[in-house]
Amino acid sequence: MSTRDTCLLFIFGGFSCQVAAFFTNPIDTTKIRLQLQGELSSTSGAPKYKGFFHGAWVIAREEGIGFRGLQRGLGASLLREGTYSSLRMGGYDVMKNLLQTQDPTNTPFWKKLVAGGSAGMFGAAIANPTDLVKVRMQAENSERVYRNCFHGFYDIYKTEGIRGLYKGVGPTTQRAILLTAAQLATYDEIKNGIKKVGLINEGIALHFLCATFSGLASALVTSPVDLIKTRIMNQEAGNLKYRNSFDCLVKTMRAEGPLGLYKGFFPNWIRIGPHTVITFMVNEQLRKMAGLRAV
Repeated sequence: MSTRDTCLLFIFGGFSCQVAAFFTNPIDTTKIRLQLQGELSSTSGAPKYKGFFHGAWVIAREEGIGFRGLQRGLGASLLREGTYSSLRMGGYDVMKNLLQTQDPTNTPFWKKLVAGGSAGMFGAAIANPTDLVKVRMQAENSERVYRNCFHGFYDIYKTEGIRGLYKGVGPTTQRAILLTAAQLATYDEIKNGIKKVGLINEGIALHFLCATFSGLASALVTSPVDLIKTRIMNQEAGNLKYRNSFDCLVKTMRAEGPLGLYKGFFPNWIRIGPHTVITFMVNEQLRKMAGLRAV
C-alpha cells in the first residue's frame, strides 16, 4: 500500500465519521443524559427523562435544538471523530496488512477482530481528551459551563491537570476496542460473506445492509462499557463516586441491577446504528472515487 493510499484511508475514515457525527450528535446528547439519570439510585422517583423520545423533547424544549441544546458538544464531537476515528478507521487497514491479510475473501475473522481492536485502542488512548470534553459538554450541569471545546480543555487542565484530561481513559479504550472490533470486523465479514455467495454485488445496497447489522452488533457489545465510560468521565475532582471502571461496574449493578448497565441502550443503538450506516456509506464512496479498494 502506497503512502498516498494510507494517508487517504485515515483522512476518509475521519471525515466519514464526522459526517455521521453531525447528524447523530442530538441522539448522543440524549443518550448521555439518560445514562447519567438516576446515577447510583435504587429509588423509583419520577425521572426527568421518561425514555429516549421524551428526553429529546425535554432537552429541545428547555435548551433548544442548537449548540446549547440537542447539538451541545458538537464541536468536541467533530474534533473527536477527526482524531480518534481517523486513527481507528485508517488503522484497521494498516493492521490487517501487518497481519498479512491482503486477500479479504480468505481473511480469518479473528484477524479482523484483532485489527479492529488494536486500531480502536490506539485511537482512543490518544484522543481521550476530546471524548472527555464531549461527554461533559453534553451532560447537564448548571455549575459547569464550557463556552466551547477549547475552553473545556483549558478548564479541565487548569483544575485537574494533565491527568484530568485522561480521566476515563481505561473504559474509553475498552469501549473503543470492543466497538472497532465489532463494527469493522462484523461489517467486513458479513460483506465478504454475502459477496462470496453472490447474493448482492458491491454497491450502496450491500453497504447499507452490512452497516445495519454492524451497528446492531456494536450497540449490543458496547452499551455496558459505554455507560461506565460516561459516568467516570462526568466525575470532577473532589466529587468522585468511582475509583475505577470495576468499581463503577459493581456499584451500578448493586444500586440499579444488571439492567442498569444497559441504561440508554436504545438511544445508543439509535445513535450507533445510523452513525455506522452513514460512516460506511460515505467511506465506501470516498474510497471508490479515490480508486482505493473497498472495505
